[in-house]
Amino acid sequence: MTDAGDPIVEAIDLLAPALEREGLDEIELEIGDLHVRVARPLGVVATGPVAGVAAAAPALPAPSPGSGDGLTPFGAPAPGMRFVSAPLTGVWYPAPSPGARPYVNEGDEIASGQVVGLIEAMKLFNEIKSDASGRITRVLVENGTLVKRKQPLLEIDPA
Repeated sequence: MTDAGDPIVEAIDLLAPALEREGLDEIELEIGDLHVRVARPLGVVATGPVAGVAAAAPALPAPSPGSGDGLTPFGAPAPGMRFVSAPLTGVWYPAPSPGARPYVNEGDEIASGQVVGLIEAMKLFNEIKSDASGRITRVLVENGTLVKRKQPLLEIDPA
């Protein structure tokens, strides 16, 4: 898996919002030996005044003022629940291949360390593993959605 402190991952985290905000199909950056290209996943169509991949993602709760939990900029999970979040920026895939059964579904019991999906970054598929055990209460992103590092992917009930 790509290291979260990697300059490539940091460049992707900076370029992805510009891709979305400007409605671009791809954006490329080259500084010295660092060369990064971020492209909209195939089949995603930019629509509306705020064109971008984020339009395909379901709405996530806004951070509550003064929550101070520092979990993610996407808000906190429901009371008693916990998020499984993306460790890097890339395109989320809940199944190992198109048409295959997803790794997990709402209502499934999962174990810590269990693979819950894949994130494609820099043409590499990274297995995403749960950092907690519990029952999945909500799947927060759809197949083929561009996700950011620390973005919640699943909400689980650890009880």
